[in-house]
Amino acid sequence: MLLRVEEIYDFAARILSETRFKHTLDVADWAEKLAKHHGLDPVKARCAGLAHDLAKELPMKDQLSLARRWKLLHYPEDERYPYVLHGPLAAYWMEHYYKVEDTEILAAVASHTLGRPGMSQLEMLIYSADLTEPSRDFPKVDNLRQSLYDDLGKGTLACVERTLIYLRESKRPIHPLTQLTYEDMLRRLNLGT
Repeated sequence: MLLRVEEIYDFAARILSETRFKHTLDVADWAEKLAKHHGLDPVKARCAGLAHDLAKELPMKDQLSLARRWKLLHYPEDERYPYVLHGPLAAYWMEHYYKVEDTEILAAVASHTLGRPGMSQLEMLIYSADLTEPSRDFPKVDNLRQSLYDDLGKGTLACVERTLIYLRESKRPIHPLTQLTYEDMLRRLNLGT
């Protein structure tokens, strides 16, 4: 697995812009720190953090074309708003071209933008680390970071809520998968209390 971290790091460094690569390293560092704190595998967290945006800078038309070819379009919104496809594309790429077999890492990469019902702890961690990595600067981001550090599930729910509020306030579309993620997390956390 250590070799895999180096491979993903080298691949990301080659294909991502300097700005996107810095964000990627920040996500990987924060994910690794959160994983250690919450008793999760820090190597898996780092791998997923390094891989989460591998397809982000592909031109939108190419992302859409690949998603069609690889049968990754599951909602009408996927085609209408292809900027949500880079996670599933990166996961597919890793699995089929880089032979990554770890389903936890692949799921975390695939669901880091929209989330999904039934997210694992690693998926929650990458989803939230992407939103709250150290260079992110928006109102109350420090509260989200602290919430994640205190409780991964509640912190992730707060991150999903923050995303929904942002999308509503900026009059952007809400993907059904993000809404379903929110409802699922609310249900899971309420059942746990």
